[in-house]
Amino acid sequence: MSKLILTNEVVGLGGAGDVVEVKDGYARNYLIPQGYAVAWTRGGAKQVEQIRAAREARAIHDRDEAVALKDSLEATKVRLTGKAGQGGRLFGSVKPADVAEAVAAAGLGSIDKRKVHITSPIKATGEHEATVRLHEDVVAVITLQVVAAK
Repeated sequence: MSKLILTNEVVGLGGAGDVVEVKDGYARNYLIPQGYAVAWTRGGAKQVEQIRAAREARAIHDRDEAVALKDSLEATKVRLTGKAGQGGRLFGSVKPADVAEAVAAAGLGSIDKRKVHITSPIKATGEHEATVRLHEDVVAVITLQVVAAK
C-alpha cells in the first residue's frame, strides 16, 4: 500500500489535500502520472496545508449559496458548440473545462472544472448530462445541449 497526498479531487477517493492509502499499482500507474497525487513524505505536512488552503479558497463556503447555484444550474440547459461532421459526430469530445466555460458564458456563475464529472464521453451533438460537486453534500446535474458550430 502506498501513502499519497491528493493534489486534485478524485471521485470515490477524496479531495485535494487528503492523505490516502491506495494499492501500489493504482498509485504508480494512474494517480501519480496523471498528476492527481504525490508521494507522502514527512515534509509533506506543509504541502498538505498549502493544498487545503488553496482548495478552501476555491470552494463555495456557504451551503445555501451552493443550493441556490444548483437550482439555477438545473433549471437551464447549458449550450455548448463544437465542430461536428455529418451525423452530428463531434471532432473530439466535450471536456470538463468546456462545461465550466459554457456555464460561465451562460451567466450562471463560475464553477471549478475539477468539480465537473462527465459519466460517459460526449462525442455527438444532442442533450447530455454532467454532474458538478458544488459543496460536500450538494451535487448538481447539468443538462448540456451540444450543437454543431456553423
